[in-house]
Amino acid sequence: METTQEPFIKRLVRGNQKTLGIMALLVLIFVFTGLRERSYWTEANVMNMLRYIGLFGIIAIGVSFVIITGGIDLSIGSLIGLMGVLFPILLIEKMPEAPIAVAFAIVLSLSLLIGLIHGLLITKLRLQPFLVTLCGLFIYRGIARSVAKDTTKGFGNEFTGLRETLVKGELFGVIPMPFIIVLVIGVLAAVLLNMTTFGRYLLALGRNEQAAKFSGINTDRMKIFAYMICSLLAGFAGIMFVLDTNGATPSKFGNFYELWAISGAVLGGCSLRGGEGAIAGVICGAALVQITTTAVFFLGVSDTHKFTVIGIFILIGVTVDELLNRYAAKRRASL
Repeated sequence: METTQEPFIKRLVRGNQKTLGIMALLVLIFVFTGLRERSYWTEANVMNMLRYIGLFGIIAIGVSFVIITGGIDLSIGSLIGLMGVLFPILLIEKMPEAPIAVAFAIVLSLSLLIGLIHGLLITKLRLQPFLVTLCGLFIYRGIARSVAKDTTKGFGNEFTGLRETLVKGELFGVIPMPFIIVLVIGVLAAVLLNMTTFGRYLLALGRNEQAAKFSGINTDRMKIFAYMICSLLAGFAGIMFVLDTNGATPSKFGNFYELWAISGAVLGGCSLRGGEGAIAGVICGAALVQITTTAVFFLGVSDTHKFTVIGIFILIGVTVDELLNRYAAKRRASL
């Protein structure tokens, strides 16, 4: 019994070590920025950061499943843009009398279909994930602009209850709902990844696809499911983001969000080579990106240099994580 559980325990310990390291960096940035600029610690700013950690954490979790397979999804931002304009179009223009659940079902079903198409193109036609999702980035942005006729789509003064419930509301008046939602999704994703056959197969696929095939794992099916999960969560995030902003401009809504998601996943411990990742770390990675972005604003970095500073910080974080991983691997090999 102990022998079969040992690999999982070791993975869990290593995952927790990475997550603890990210959390320590989170605290350091939070304390440092707050000491420099006390308004950083105001309730309004903390609540706002938690809200956006929740929103961006959703897509970071989604892309982590794809990254674990050794793939990538560059279409997330454009998919968010497409679903972000489609959702208010359905509720306000196309189906004003239909239940809200119907619009949810349509958007999420289309998101799953897009993920399925990505997975089939990658597994059956053997196209590169980078190229498939890069094409998706352009295609979904174009469809969004066409569907919305290149005009901003929103809810106006309608559906305020839905917006309050899912995005603007707070649990017990303390924790923003998007943060609660990402924690729920995170728990489900962690169970799926660490406590099911699917998760074990997915990690095995990422570590060595040929060995996984020889072990009888249907690697094509695993990849397809991973891309479907990623697109489903991106579509759901599109709904959440448009509810948050109360409107979506199809030409720019969701632009570069895929980069924030990938950054969060990689900072959270997902290896771009595949086969490694912890959901708790991914959420912390998404939080680190958002807290850093807010800190840069409060520390007075100009818009001209903002993205440079954020990019350098993320690069340093990834580099340090890689060096620590190599050091840990050498220590394990020497024992």
